[in-house]
Amino acid sequence: MNVKRAAVRSTLSEPSLLTALAMKRELSLYATPERAESNRRFFKTAPGQYGEGDRFIGVTVPDTRTVARRYGQAPLTETKKLLASKIHEERLLALLIWRIQYEQGGEDRRERLFQAFVSNLHHINNWDLVDSSAPFVPGPHLFQRDRSLLFEWARSPVLWERRIAIIAPFYFIHQDDFEDALRIADILLNDEEDLIHKAVGWMLREIGKRDLHTEEEFLKPRYQTMPRTMLRYAIEKFPEAKRNKYLTGKI
Repeated sequence: MNVKRAAVRSTLSEPSLLTALAMKRELSLYATPERAESNRRFFKTAPGQYGEGDRFIGVTVPDTRTVARRYGQAPLTETKKLLASKIHEERLLALLIWRIQYEQGGEDRRERLFQAFVSNLHHINNWDLVDSSAPFVPGPHLFQRDRSLLFEWARSPVLWERRIAIIAPFYFIHQDDFEDALRIADILLNDEEDLIHKAVGWMLREIGKRDLHTEEEFLKPRYQTMPRTMLRYAIEKFPEAKRNKYLTGKI
């Protein structure tokens, strides 16, 4: 794979066309059938699974990031086309480009990217697509703005919107702002989906890295009733003795 990646890069010149078609063509140069099959299994695309029907061409995330950097100036009209693709890696590519553009953009561009994100939630439909974009577009955008959208998403019937609601505050947490992440965690405490349990536990763990007392204030009245996966994720970095006390209900 490394040999192929190097060979592809050696044949590429600076992109002359910043179109969705050009981005799709370049991304396909890194694709392999073996990776596509592996991704179909990993992202649960079988009937009845959360990623049912999703299509993969077999590109790694590092290679997708490479293409994103090359097309970091692609127009929003073209990246929207890319995000509407049925191909998973093409949707990921669009979101990685938006992340680059949001980080580098001025206020007008950031507002347009945020509005594009909100208008295209139905295309952000797997956990890696959420995790690669929510902390980097809606997270920073809402940090000093009205956050009511996050609470709407937290109560959505759509799994991926609920995951966005808890993953976007990753940005807040890293600014030592925990309140809304904890409020959303409380809303999602009894969610039926394992992918939400993992996401909530992850955010609680991130809070604990910065303020263990705050995390434990949240956990102590709830740890005996929260989903086991959520608890395990939340206490993963605790010392073994303390972790065992939570797991055995002896706090």
